[in-house]
Amino acid sequence: MEIIVTHKNSDFDAVASLVAATILFPGAKPVLPRALNPNVKAFVSIHKDLFPFVDLGTVDLSEVTRLIVVDTAQGHRVEGIGELLGRKGVAICVWDHHEARDDDIAADSKIQEQVGAATTLFVERMEKEGVTVTPMQATLFLAGIYEDTGSLMFPTTTPRDARAAGYLLEQQGDLNILKNFLRPAYGPKQKQILFEMLQNAERTKVNGYRLSINKISISGHTPGLAVVVDMYQDIVNVDAAFGIFTDEHKGRTMVIGRSEHDGLDVGKIMRSMGGGGHPGAGSALLKNAHPDAVEAWLVELIQGNQQTSVQIGALMSFPVTTVSPGTSMKDAASLLRRTGCTGLPVVEGKKIAGIISRRDFRKIKNEKQLKAPVKAFMSQKVVTIEPGKSAMEAARKMIKQQGGELIGIVTRSDTMRYFYDMLPG
Repeated sequence: MEIIVTHKNSDFDAVASLVAATILFPGAKPVLPRALNPNVKAFVSIHKDLFPFVDLGTVDLSEVTRLIVVDTAQGHRVEGIGELLGRKGVAICVWDHHEARDDDIAADSKIQEQVGAATTLFVERMEKEGVTVTPMQATLFLAGIYEDTGSLMFPTTTPRDARAAGYLLEQQGDLNILKNFLRPAYGPKQKQILFEMLQNAERTKVNGYRLSINKISISGHTPGLAVVVDMYQDIVNVDAAFGIFTDEHKGRTMVIGRSEHDGLDVGKIMRSMGGGGHPGAGSALLKNAHPDAVEAWLVELIQGNQQTSVQIGALMSFPVTTVSPGTSMKDAASLLRRTGCTGLPVVEGKKIAGIISRRDFRKIKNEKQLKAPVKAFMSQKVVTIEPGKSAMEAARKMIKQQGGELIGIVTRSDTMRYFYDMLPG
């Protein structure tokens, strides 16, 4: 057995490297650490069914013959692999982009080159070997490179990182998705802009929505404006907030919007202004535009925005394929294969008792357990949502992991079709 591991408190570069390694090492199992950075945890919670992550507790370490370590060369930073280091019969391979300092893993083979992100090393190899990646894989790999290089602006960024990012964009990696998960910089400059916005804050009502549109003059390179607008919206407590940031010297205006109202699609509004985004977030870059005219344009677009967020009832599948608590694990596995589902609700009468998913089968250690009922392996923590709620609300619940009568089922794939209109082929 071959496993792929990375460091604790994983960032996007670590998780992206885990997935990239599965492409270069087919059959190897990527072990997802228990501790993830909050933004990475949010991404994984929605997309985990697309990537073959396993928990270390489900791995029989006595059967491991090859250990692939990514984004670190320090064994103490990787959880639970101590017994594998130095064991005879275990080949160790390291892929890392940090300077070789305090490394304590005695690797049989090592790819260790100082670039901005470990993901870059994998992307270069995949491009060289002509390996095809899906748009979602390309997006995750972009997240790994962008986060570790500060969107290609950190001093550690190399031309190789930029070339790898360009290749991933050619593979349909989506920068708009990254905006929802990457954390922009927030420092004294951003704090001062937020303070100025709060001093000038005004609230208004347009088309039934509570809005705050704020116009600010900026100069020079000013990253992190998106996080400023995020914080501003939270503080002024409105349905949607827009920041109009004008750099007169450069003759350009950046418009950034955030919406917490399911009916107000910021992405649609920003696309009308030549930009882009998704229902809850978007931006547009305008040249030689007067901020007052931009504000008037925004108001006109919002007044004409009749977008009604798609409801769960329109996305969900029904009737639902279910199993009873007494159904054997063997029969459930057969049903999962036949239907192509990633999970099945476990139902008693019309009430949901739990859910059995493909991941639960990793708990099975021997053939006899296949005869056991699904109630022995199912998860009893089931997240439900009413059919009148929106896809945005469903996505929030998937991130937060917060019964009733079962009438339909909505999956991560269903919500991703709504938000991204993009799934791996």
